[in-house]
Amino acid sequence: MAHNHQQIPRFARHCCLILFFFFSVFVISSATAQAFDYADALTKSLLYFESQRSGRLPYNQRVSWRDHSGLTDGLEQGVDLVGGYYDAGDHVKFGLPMAFTVTMLSWGVIEFRDQIANAGELEHALEAIKWGTDYFIKAHTNPNVLWAEVGDGDTDHYCWQRPEDMTTSRRAYKIDENNPGSDLAGETAAAMAAASIVFKETNPHYSHLLLHHAQELFEFGDKFRGKYDGSVGVVKSYYESVSGFMDELLWAALWLYEATDREDYLKYVINKAHCFGGIGWAISEFSWDVKYAGVQILASKLLVKAKLEHEAHILKQYRSKAEYYLCSCLNKNNASVDNIERTPGGLLYIRQWNNMQYVSTAAFLLTVYSDFLHDSNEHLRCPSGTVDREEILSFAKSQVDYILGSNPMNMSYLVGYGPKYPTRVHHRGASIVSYKESKGFIGCTQGYDNWYGRVEPNPNVLVGALVGGPDCQDNFMDQRDNYMQTEACTYNTAPLVGVFARLLQLEESHGQQLVVSF
Repeated sequence: MAHNHQQIPRFARHCCLILFFFFSVFVISSATAQAFDYADALTKSLLYFESQRSGRLPYNQRVSWRDHSGLTDGLEQGVDLVGGYYDAGDHVKFGLPMAFTVTMLSWGVIEFRDQIANAGELEHALEAIKWGTDYFIKAHTNPNVLWAEVGDGDTDHYCWQRPEDMTTSRRAYKIDENNPGSDLAGETAAAMAAASIVFKETNPHYSHLLLHHAQELFEFGDKFRGKYDGSVGVVKSYYESVSGFMDELLWAALWLYEATDREDYLKYVINKAHCFGGIGWAISEFSWDVKYAGVQILASKLLVKAKLEHEAHILKQYRSKAEYYLCSCLNKNNASVDNIERTPGGLLYIRQWNNMQYVSTAAFLLTVYSDFLHDSNEHLRCPSGTVDREEILSFAKSQVDYILGSNPMNMSYLVGYGPKYPTRVHHRGASIVSYKESKGFIGCTQGYDNWYGRVEPNPNVLVGALVGGPDCQDNFMDQRDNYMQTEACTYNTAPLVGVFARLLQLEESHGQQLVVSF
């Protein structure tokens, strides 16, 4: 009987194997054609914060082209303000964007701690947060005093110098009972409360200290109300508080509730929901200035914990506003004016100056909400239909992939990542020869004369910086003087840390499924 079986010729069998091999390669290559190395992006994003450090650099500093700077900050005012971060390509320490940066880094660790740890980057993430919170502890010298800024933008911008050579004014400015700044106090309280959650298990004493400062700052901001740019006039041209302080006070109360579980903070968020705009403003951006979308997302997640009908009623209104924001990102609101514009290449587009900050915060909120919907087994309800969590996460991923190079310019807007990225970033320290290599003093105008106008790439790569990004038509000019597009900020990169870790986890789980399918 066996002889009656028609044997497959050996040649044909080899053909089948070869076809199967090519088919396998095709499936795998098409699955990874536009795959990105999120682990590499995550590592690089955390390196960026080391480039932005002010103060005395630690022994384990990895960005070797930087050295100590700003070592006399606060001296004129008799206070130690050494440390913290430069927010962008200049050397002013602006309190509001610095605090928002730390809040977002902390929120990223709170949501995606395991994913960051699995990638081997938790220690670096904690160091990035602590570099900021150590400074806030110093800057909060009295329950009702917070140092808001060191240096001033006007004199700083006349100079193009390395931070190690700084000759500009390092005058410090504060808010207090007579010169209030509820937005700055609120955001700094939010940062310290969120960071206290991050350090609760690993460094309980430090966590407790942060919480103490956060509670004092919130009380100060709430009791002595006013916009910080009214008290610190020099900040107006740089980080004016357009949204006012009500969003920051709600934001701080929410983070304090997360950190303490104390009902009075939740009551604050419920009772002030209407008069502080928390359930009044439908917003389509989330930024260092405008916190409402973040407030609404955080409040939405509390709905499952609501004990009272009145609480649930208010939290549902927060959620409805949160979903307006998410639907506007996803282009799922009915009227086009209620949706965020997109470039032809698919990038969310809010405004021409440093647009990427709004993209990274949107990617973060979408990712967080997608996981929240998964945990609660729900869908997002938009005017033009329901959206499942996979679609939300997929859109967040599309924005991150655009940042990493899936765009009409084939350009990675995360500096140092991929084969093509901006090489003339608008950044004083990166654009001048490293102090470690050439300790000869470079003066205020000398930097402009000899370095600013150079057509060559920057001598130092500002790894992990997310630049301002392309215009509304996906065009980008890599020029040092094109600061709208080539300047990077700490609050651009901060939201991406958690998102990179989450996308890495997603990719690894899909990779396992691909292996199983063979």
